[in-house]
Amino acid sequence: MRWDNLFDDLEGQLEQELGAEEIDLRAEEERLRLGRLSLRDRLWALSRGEGSEPARVSLSNGATLELSPRTFGRDWVSGDIVDASSRRAQFILPLDAIAGVRLSRAQVSTSLEDASTPESERGLSRRLGLAFVLRDLCRRRQAVELVLPEGVITGTIDRVGRDHLDLAVHEVGTARRERLVSHYQVVPFSRVLLVRL
Repeated sequence: MRWDNLFDDLEGQLEQELGAEEIDLRAEEERLRLGRLSLRDRLWALSRGEGSEPARVSLSNGATLELSPRTFGRDWVSGDIVDASSRRAQFILPLDAIAGVRLSRAQVSTSLEDASTPESERGLSRRLGLAFVLRDLCRRRQAVELVLPEGVITGTIDRVGRDHLDLAVHEVGTARRERLVSHYQVVPFSRVLLVRL
């Protein structure tokens, strides 16, 4: 009889240790998963969450914007700027320009969810860098507003190099005509905080 109690006790201890080991293993796996999350991954999860509300993003110049991300590249995100007006301006935001993201409690949970990137998201756009997107805007002769640490400049992108762009500076709402261009500005990508379309 005493042997039965001893074996029952040992069996209970073993089950308890195995359960604790499994809990520790799951906790370690979760820590590793969170350690691999990038800012891009968290923003992507936010944009895919149910009833996704805009993310409040602080730029490195101190400006704060409400953004609804839609498309993600290697080092940039694009989507809509949500403000008090009914118009939604489109944007391209280099990930390096983000100083912080302010989240609600629900958004924190959503951003941490295991939102494995589907096959369609692993495609071409995920590999495209900022230079590629800016070259497309240049090719389309799209008027842009560049937000830089020292202020905002408007114009049309004339050329895009490896790490910089040439902007023909002209007033908002005017077409890029040589006589309307006030000057040309060479801007390193590292100075671009936001491109508003």
